[in-house]
Amino acid sequence: MNKFINLSVLLLLTVLFFGCKSLNSNTANEITAEKILGNSSYQAICYGGYRDKTRAIESSVSQITEDLKIISAMNIKVLRTYNVHHTEASNLLKAIRQLKKENPNFEMYVMLGAWIDCKNAWIANPLIRNEDSERNPIEIAEAVRLANEYPEIVKIISVGNEAMVKWAWSYYVEPSIILKWVNYLQDLKKQGKLSKNVWITSSDNFASWGGGDTEYHVEDLKQLINAVDYISIHTYPMHDTHYRPIFWGIMANEEQLSQKEKMDAAMIRARDYAVSQYNSVVTYMQSIGVNKPVHIGETGWASGDNMLYGNNGSKATDEYKAAAYHKLMRDWTNEAGISCFYFEAFDEQWKDSANALGSENHFGLINLQGQAKYALWKMVDKGTFKGLTRDGKPITKTYNGNEASLWMDVKTPAAWIKK
Repeated sequence: MNKFINLSVLLLLTVLFFGCKSLNSNTANEITAEKILGNSSYQAICYGGYRDKTRAIESSVSQITEDLKIISAMNIKVLRTYNVHHTEASNLLKAIRQLKKENPNFEMYVMLGAWIDCKNAWIANPLIRNEDSERNPIEIAEAVRLANEYPEIVKIISVGNEAMVKWAWSYYVEPSIILKWVNYLQDLKKQGKLSKNVWITSSDNFASWGGGDTEYHVEDLKQLINAVDYISIHTYPMHDTHYRPIFWGIMANEEQLSQKEKMDAAMIRARDYAVSQYNSVVTYMQSIGVNKPVHIGETGWASGDNMLYGNNGSKATDEYKAAAYHKLMRDWTNEAGISCFYFEAFDEQWKDSANALGSENHFGLINLQGQAKYALWKMVDKGTFKGLTRDGKPITKTYNGNEASLWMDVKTPAAWIKK
């Protein structure tokens, strides 16, 4: 009898030992933000799955599942979302969990965005920059709920999207508002009400993080830089081909080059301009005695526009330049150990519903017809998207894969004039 009891106890202890060892092993091997960010094996992209001209028509779980299979085929493993007041974020998480259940090797993680506005944003009343909109606490609460419901997927929470940059006139807030919510989330982590491994940031224009005008260099920003787990910056050279074209155009010593060589030289300068904006944030961060990771939460290049960046403007937008920028940014960030949430996976037409040809509708790598733009043509050739569809359409090439036709839409910028 005693031998039987001793054997049972030994067996129980063995089970407990190996069970705990297995649990600890799983914890040790958990994919966290710290392991994802800066790791070139975890490529990142911004995701919006809206197909229509209004976000009132939301993507279904099945539509998002289609998108996820396409994105995964591109070897993307991290997605960025922007808000939780629509069902797309929750549907995305449901779709990822469903795919993981069907295939345990399926990997996809999320940087979950909580949208932040100032008081009276989007209405006629006077804007109050240092107060929350009524929606802000609801956004934060829902982001926490989703992060806790899907801990194997949500690895980052971003408080606000371009919420501090002053040209976001309709809704921007003072840094004190972002700081308040970042501190709130960090306190939840300390209290065990949110996983300690979830990293907290805010994703904003490089200037908002101190890399631009000194008007942003306020005490609350310094405290915010200390409070976040990492800094997530936005850089858009494409926009500055109109607003600050110090790098844009054809140099005098480039006039004898071929059109392709001219375009390549211009795009290298655009990449270098993005690098300079990234470095400006790092420099400011270090100047206030902080040293933590800085990653790119957003950058991209539209493939078309009929306004400021198109043929009647800076002549920046076409599929060749968009593809060149995508490759240059991926190559640089991969080599530098920087995560780059490229903007974006698919075209979305709600962003400028009044102007179908506007640049905001054309930042995707894949258009609304299920056609891969020039940046992805080689993937199509390799069979990356074989058997995959979007809204019933197989993934094919734009321009029917005819590069000569594509080049007919590539316009050469004007000669560079030093500003």
